[in-house]
Amino acid sequence: MRLQKFLAQAGVASRRHAEEMMAQGLIRVNGQPATQMGQRIDTERDFVKVAGKTVRAEKPVAVLLHKPKGYMCTADDPEGRPLVTDLIRGVRGRLFPVGRLDFDTSGALLLTNDGDLAQALIHPRHGVPRTYIAKVKGQPTVEQVEKLRRGVYVDGRKTLPARVSVAGTMEKNSLLKFVLSEGRNRQVKKMAEAIGHPVLKLTRVAFGTLTVADLPVGRWRFVTLDELESLRSLAAKSARHAEELRAEKPKPASFKPRNGAKPAPGPARRPRKGGRP
Repeated sequence: MRLQKFLAQAGVASRRHAEEMMAQGLIRVNGQPATQMGQRIDTERDFVKVAGKTVRAEKPVAVLLHKPKGYMCTADDPEGRPLVTDLIRGVRGRLFPVGRLDFDTSGALLLTNDGDLAQALIHPRHGVPRTYIAKVKGQPTVEQVEKLRRGVYVDGRKTLPARVSVAGTMEKNSLLKFVLSEGRNRQVKKMAEAIGHPVLKLTRVAFGTLTVADLPVGRWRFVTLDELESLRSLAAKSARHAEELRAEKPKPASFKPRNGAKPAPGPARRPRKGGRP
């Protein structure tokens, strides 16, 4: 296994950060400085130390958390607010969230110590779907919902086509269901604002094939091997679909007259005074 991958899976650092640490001489393998990028190690026989501390391989693990409102999806918070990792006890190794949910957003959140899995699931090219239920102010029209489906401009860039439907209506507000294949910052909230119906409450009910339908708020469970395989398969399928869409994107057609006839000449331009015709 490559040293950078080993350190990422062990939760020490990302691959890029690991390379920076190697350049600084902070990483040793069997007592020798590791300076060769891409260096391979035997995780069962070699001894790896980072800044003098021994690093051992962690068994890949993933958990699904039903995140409550009022928790941060970060490693630490300068304001001292609660972290999602505070809710997970009894799991060995350092877990980190796969993507993020806002402080005031609840719902399905995947956490893992497997950097490769996280990258496969959140990379924009893979487009693993996320499903949200948003309580929005007012009652959007059919035309406004269709606009959300086609894409709206958020931060100067149009969102990808999405599956959006009305999940319920109330006296003054509505429930909208969003299924997005991209995970831009505060995307659902900004999309709703773009049509004039701001989000009052937001819940992510599913991440890919994982749902929190039977998981109480604030509780978590381990993700099974079958579920992880299903997630990886979904990511690969989404990536292939995105490639097909890019390949099928129509190119501007050039005009070709029928039967090899030459196109009719346009009107002759009058020569400019004192210039060439």
